[in-house]
Amino acid sequence: MGKTLREDEEEMRRAAALMEIMGRVRFVLILDDVWENFSLIDVGIPKPTLQNRCKVVITSRSTDVCNFLGCEIVKVQPLSPGESLNLFLNRVGHDVLQVAGLEEMLKLIVEECAGLPLAIVVVAGCMRGEKDIIEWRNALNELRQCVKSVRVKEDMIFRRLKFSYDRLGSLEIQKCFLYCSLFQEDYEFSRKKLIEGWIDEGLIDESGRRQEVYDRGHVFLNRLEKNCLLEKTVDRFSDEVFKMHDVVRDMAIKCIGPGFGYMVKAGMKLTKVPNESEWVRDLKKVSLMANGISKILVGLSPKCPSLSTLMLSKNPNLSEISSSFFEDMVGLKVLDLSGTGVEALPDSISNLVNLSALRLWECQSLKYLPSLAKLRALKKLDLSEAGIEVVPQGMEMLISLEYLDLYCPNLKEIPMGILPSLSSLQYLVVYPSSAITKRIHIEEVASLSNLESLECGMEVQDFNYLINKSKDFESLTAYELRLTTGEREITAYGFFNKYQRKVLIAGLEIEEECVVLPETLENLRIACCKNMRCSLNKTVLLENATELRRCSIDDCEGIECIVELDSSSSSLCCPVLDKLEDLDLHILPNLSVLVRVEGVATPPHIFSNLKYLRIRFCSAMRNLIPLGLLQALQNLECIIVRGCRQMEEIIASSDSDASSSNNITFTFPKLRVLTLVELYQLKSICSGKGVMVCDSIEVIQISKCPKLERIPLQLPLLDNGQPSPPSCLREIKIDDKSKEWWESVVEWDHPNAKNILQPFLEFSPPHKWGYN
Repeated sequence: MGKTLREDEEEMRRAAALMEIMGRVRFVLILDDVWENFSLIDVGIPKPTLQNRCKVVITSRSTDVCNFLGCEIVKVQPLSPGESLNLFLNRVGHDVLQVAGLEEMLKLIVEECAGLPLAIVVVAGCMRGEKDIIEWRNALNELRQCVKSVRVKEDMIFRRLKFSYDRLGSLEIQKCFLYCSLFQEDYEFSRKKLIEGWIDEGLIDESGRRQEVYDRGHVFLNRLEKNCLLEKTVDRFSDEVFKMHDVVRDMAIKCIGPGFGYMVKAGMKLTKVPNESEWVRDLKKVSLMANGISKILVGLSPKCPSLSTLMLSKNPNLSEISSSFFEDMVGLKVLDLSGTGVEALPDSISNLVNLSALRLWECQSLKYLPSLAKLRALKKLDLSEAGIEVVPQGMEMLISLEYLDLYCPNLKEIPMGILPSLSSLQYLVVYPSSAITKRIHIEEVASLSNLESLECGMEVQDFNYLINKSKDFESLTAYELRLTTGEREITAYGFFNKYQRKVLIAGLEIEEECVVLPETLENLRIACCKNMRCSLNKTVLLENATELRRCSIDDCEGIECIVELDSSSSSLCCPVLDKLEDLDLHILPNLSVLVRVEGVATPPHIFSNLKYLRIRFCSAMRNLIPLGLLQALQNLECIIVRGCRQMEEIIASSDSDASSSNNITFTFPKLRVLTLVELYQLKSICSGKGVMVCDSIEVIQISKCPKLERIPLQLPLLDNGQPSPPSCLREIKIDDKSKEWWESVVEWDHPNAKNILQPFLEFSPPHKWGYN
């Protein structure tokens, strides 16, 4: 089905707008991994000429594409033997050279990789940590056997990648790897979603508690990463994600082969489902995700009794599915319609009695589900952000249900009696709309004896009931409780997966409410509590929270300091602050200091475990770290300061410091990241001639600090007295509009420092830095 007239007109408008913008500037445009012929003019890219002095660089594995576009073809040559060996050693670890008799064998193994970087990385990854020379000799033999079986030159890299797959040594992990090929190219897997998918497919042994199953999934995922079959990276929100290289994905699809019964057409721009002739009887898994399918019409009824998994997710235009489509899929176990525009599920869903996972998250148009009463095998029902207003009929009959996500913004009621009937529940998310926050029936939640993970919104009385009355609450391995007035929607921004026991308090009169936080709490966020004035060491709120590791406070006007110390012995003792690892302060307009001291010395244990310190948009702060706190901050790894418009110093100075001619040394032995953004009054990082010793520094980011004239980082000196970069340094990022400031204004203590650090320098827009 071709494009509509409206779609054609929209493409033409976009191309014209892009052409107008790019026609005004010189550019170098890099288009990576191009597989299809296209016209530069049609997509809005001016043709490079000698006159406009622009360049377009295309990478492709298709010479036809390059010839069509009239490119000058530059073939990328394999790595040289020396380059190959260096890359291999960097990945496998140089310590393998200490194994007697291994050096020559290493060279032979690297030689088998034929100078192909991806093959070298993957083979090195699966041999990392191996010291047994017999294992290495066997690996060499396996690689040589792969070479002997090569018939087509293009298969060379696939054979070497399959070596890593074969060495996984576990059929379970191999199946988990092959599962990843069901997703489209460049798909980003979150750790949780990927492990959940493996659980849905039955690829992980499900014996034991849910946390134990998750732990096995974590081990599998780490193994795939270690073998370089999945790559760990971060997404645009700086969250951890995993990706599969497109060549590795191609190898996985080759490993599946025709005998496995897979049909994978993910991300192929389909506008309709495949013809019935392609739905052969022995199909087991079908992925049509990330396409443009709009309707599945009456008359299509695939005869696929063995089909166990059907993925139609991320087809946003899919609004209608005929009832006949599911009639002959009696063996279906996993059905994924997430991210589609479907408005109603067909009644034939009710007869899928073998269904174990039904994924409907982000089906915002979904209003109707047929009865689920017959789905006694269903273990997972994910309705997160679905548009339903009432719970599905027959849900109380789902006696096998272990995972239920009812984060539905339009849900009007959860009738009494439904939750207690779901006695197998291990994972529950329930956030009914604010109009019925009181109708969750918290006593029913508290009665679920198998519950391990809970996410729930509630008011104060229900919160206290759950903490005090539920005999199983303290045994929960994970919880996220949102304690609100029901009058505002507060996002879970700032809740990291690292800390699994979380509470959000939003919009409450915190000094008046009687809130008892659980002892197991690890992550606390306080937001929009306007009347909160007490410092953390004086509020009764935290008396029980002895395991707190992360605290985030934002938009609380009354907060003037985080710690307040005076002569009273009670103010000097706060176990919470001793264990705190992460402190995030955001939009606190009256916060003037971190620690306020009156008549006493700052105890050395305050913030002694703090690793991450983020201060953003706290307009009354003039300095960040008081001198008395420096001794305690020896574990600090990350300092991020942004938008504090009155901030003048990072490390506060005394009068004697400012007038002293001696260098004062401030040591941060574990500091990795220093980010300073939008600090328009910042004059110094540390006053006078003070220097910072940060041997572990990896990243320095500075933007919009026009009054900062000196960076006091002490650089290591070589024997000849010249400075050298810190051993861990990876990059120095400067706002792309501050190039003149860097070159003409800012100074380092050594005149040659800028030249030495030039290779680490990057000028780029701050929105790409991920400093939030």
